[in-house]
Amino acid sequence: MKKGLFKNILNSSLAESIIGTLAYCYLKFVGLTTRWKVIGVKETYEMLEKHGAMIVIGWHGRTLEMPYFWNKSRKLNALVSPHRDGRLIVGILKKFGIGNIDGSTNQNSSQAAINLMKNLQQGNSIAIIPDGPRGPSMTLGMSPIFYAWKSGKPIMGITYSIAGSKVIRRSWDDMLIPFPFHKGIYVITEPMIIPKDATQEELEQYRLELETKLNKITWEIDKELGVPHVEYGKSRKSRN
Repeated sequence: MKKGLFKNILNSSLAESIIGTLAYCYLKFVGLTTRWKVIGVKETYEMLEKHGAMIVIGWHGRTLEMPYFWNKSRKLNALVSPHRDGRLIVGILKKFGIGNIDGSTNQNSSQAAINLMKNLQQGNSIAIIPDGPRGPSMTLGMSPIFYAWKSGKPIMGITYSIAGSKVIRRSWDDMLIPFPFHKGIYVITEPMIIPKDATQEELEQYRLELETKLNKITWEIDKELGVPHVEYGKSRKSRN
């Protein structure tokens, strides 16, 4: 088979659908067979009942099982880049009951920001991976804090770890590849509500607080489960 033809097949919508379905089935299987310790999920849904919508963030290297505990009856739309990998992610998220908003922190960011705010105003929760798609890893930009500030909606971080997982060191994000039949810990941080009268200096303090908290939890649960330590501040550029 010619290389070009093989590439076209891989890029086809049928191939994307098959790969997405297989990935979803595997992630669902891992989730079902993991012995989970869950922290903050119940409190998150209680907060959602009160505020109608929320903003959730997580790190690029911990996205695979991030949607597992999402209740499909609650509307959640994730910011996803519209490139090929993004289309594959959209297919997987859809099976988890999560919608998508086209855009990224690097491309078409203005339109993405408008769509994110519209979703919050309409009572739809939003999910953002703020250190993607190029890093620096485990670093929170100001955008999610801005959405929380302007909308008045709570913002929280999600992270997890699973014993026996493989950390892909060659990837800038130290992607965690989980395997079934192990112990896992899934954590949603306490919700943060940012006052309307917060100053720019205070917004930076909120940003740093959430980033620090999410990283600390990630490193702590990794250590508890024997997962190798992942690095802060890596990027695609640093790998070249």
